[in-house]
Amino acid sequence: MGRRVSSRGGGAEAVSARAARSVDPDAAPPAAPDGGCAVAETVLRLAVLLQAGLSPARAWEHLADAGDPAAARVARGCEKRMPLADAIARAAPPRPLPKVRRREPAHDPWPDVAAAWRVATTVGAPLAESLRGLATALRDAQEAADDVRVALAEPAGTARLMGWLPLVAVALGAALGFDTLGTLIGRPMGVACLLGGGVLIVAAHRWSAHLVRRARAGTGTPGLDAELFAIALSGGVSIERATAIVADAGGRGADASTAAALALSRSAGVPAVELLRSTAALARHRSRIDGRLRAAQLSSRLLLPLGVCTLPAFLLLGVAPMLLSVMSSMPAAF
Repeated sequence: MGRRVSSRGGGAEAVSARAARSVDPDAAPPAAPDGGCAVAETVLRLAVLLQAGLSPARAWEHLADAGDPAAARVARGCEKRMPLADAIARAAPPRPLPKVRRREPAHDPWPDVAAAWRVATTVGAPLAESLRGLATALRDAQEAADDVRVALAEPAGTARLMGWLPLVAVALGAALGFDTLGTLIGRPMGVACLLGGGVLIVAAHRWSAHLVRRARAGTGTPGLDAELFAIALSGGVSIERATAIVADAGGRGADASTAAALALSRSAGVPAVELLRSTAALARHRSRIDGRLRAAQLSSRLLLPLGVCTLPAFLLLGVAPMLLSVMSSMPAAF
């Protein structure tokens, strides 16, 4: 389970040859990147195969045979003589053409899997155990992001709905018999109201979108650095050597909580692996709670663009044209 995988050896060719037979190369790629839960499922199945005694090459081969698209993309990368870890880092499906702007950037978890793979194979740590822990981290991170997304759905939907209020006011005035459109287009004061209301609508939309983006969960896998250090130290290397290996594998280095766990391990003279894994679990828990708090605060913060921009735009585009229309018709009535 802890054996090294040759980046250009026969195992990679075996994986790529089997995947070439099981996957149609002309098939259209998926339209969206793999989600964290999908990646966690693939990694967990890979860990089970490795724990059963299969070599890494055979494990990827069986996953590709089973129709796993990520495993097939890894195999195609190996077919191009790409190192296995690099092929894993590029296992995400191609991004779709930017026909429609995505509302939020999607985090690609496969580079995190590749970093853990590099660390484990470098230090000789058990791949199955390392991948199991990483699969748990990926699944928890995706669940936290889903919780935040669900909590944000209501206030974000309300903000989008309220953004239509000024335009509804224009249509309502016309339905009541007021010449709101003619007033907004044909009179100087109406044109001023139209321009002011348009500016306020755009400002409200951008302000609300900015608040929603700030409230979304941050990209990345919480606690990943602690997980990578735990994998490195489980291979029996020193903390200094683990720091260098994690950096070479693409990790960001020890953050404050990881450094505190390593310092506690040094001072207490206890193994740091369990301390680091508990630190990673705590980081994922904090990320979930912080996301829920940001979502709860968003409801009140969205009242600012509503009161400062949306309601004044409603008055400029809905109420003011009706008043101007009534005032313009009063001399004719007398």
